[in-house]
Amino acid sequence: MDPVLADLQHLLTLERIEDNIFRGESRDIGSAQVFGGQVVGQALSAAQQTVDDRAAHSLHAYFLRRGDMDAPIVYEVDRQRDGRSFSVRRVVAVQHGRPILNMACSFQVPEEGVEHQFDMPDVPDPESLTDSRGLAHEEAEKVPAKMRRFMTEARPFEFRHVERPAFLDNEPRPPHKHVWVKSVDRLPDSPDLHRSMLAYVSDYELLGTSSLPHGLPYGLGRVQMASLDHALWFHRQPRVDEWFLYVLDSPASTGGRGFARGRIYTRDGVLVASTAQEGVIRVWDTPREPPSKPGNQS
Repeated sequence: MDPVLADLQHLLTLERIEDNIFRGESRDIGSAQVFGGQVVGQALSAAQQTVDDRAAHSLHAYFLRRGDMDAPIVYEVDRQRDGRSFSVRRVVAVQHGRPILNMACSFQVPEEGVEHQFDMPDVPDPESLTDSRGLAHEEAEKVPAKMRRFMTEARPFEFRHVERPAFLDNEPRPPHKHVWVKSVDRLPDSPDLHRSMLAYVSDYELLGTSSLPHGLPYGLGRVQMASLDHALWFHRQPRVDEWFLYVLDSPASTGGRGFARGRIYTRDGVLVASTAQEGVIRVWDTPREPPSKPGNQS
């Protein structure tokens, strides 16, 4: 397996300390703090390890503080309910004695029911598009060092944008985009692993959609974007080592916050998951480097 992807699988596996307590590591991927998708993916992984015969169908998380990349994260799981069809778990991610994330997630015994879905948009196939790292290298020398690493270093996932990424673009655009995504290598046939991996990667691209109508080139260090919450619904079992289309839009930005939604389709048009996120969006007059010490994200 690709070593970067294998390392992510290791991060999402977690160390079990007690029946309901788990410990995870972090990686510096060039973001200003621990990547939010990592914490959500690890929190889901912790919750999944306390449920036996049912699959996660939704999660709702709040980011409370910046994560410290140099310290472990402890995940405390509260088994709030186990009913005949549904189970609910509450997860608190803790660093330095303080919570950095609260998450509730719900699990369901598989069952049949009525079905419908929105159709997948008609977009070019991923093979006709360029990986975003290739596009980012063209612009890398124009951005701050921390952002340069985030844009260009090896990742566990490929991203192929239908619309050109807005690394440095200050032209306003409609608030929607389409991105093909898949892991860089094959993964084991573990449903829980694929759900945790999807929780991880669903945090990419989402909040940035809210900046598109305003022509905010976040690669230049003049824009602060920080996730406040993250929601994910699993409609069907995902498979992240096959191409899926991430369809993103932003209905509104207001009050210093941006709101964005996402739909995740298999290549053959099956809607497997939906996402939503709100986050802080602030614009500065001059470029700023990210803070060197973890603190409250807002």
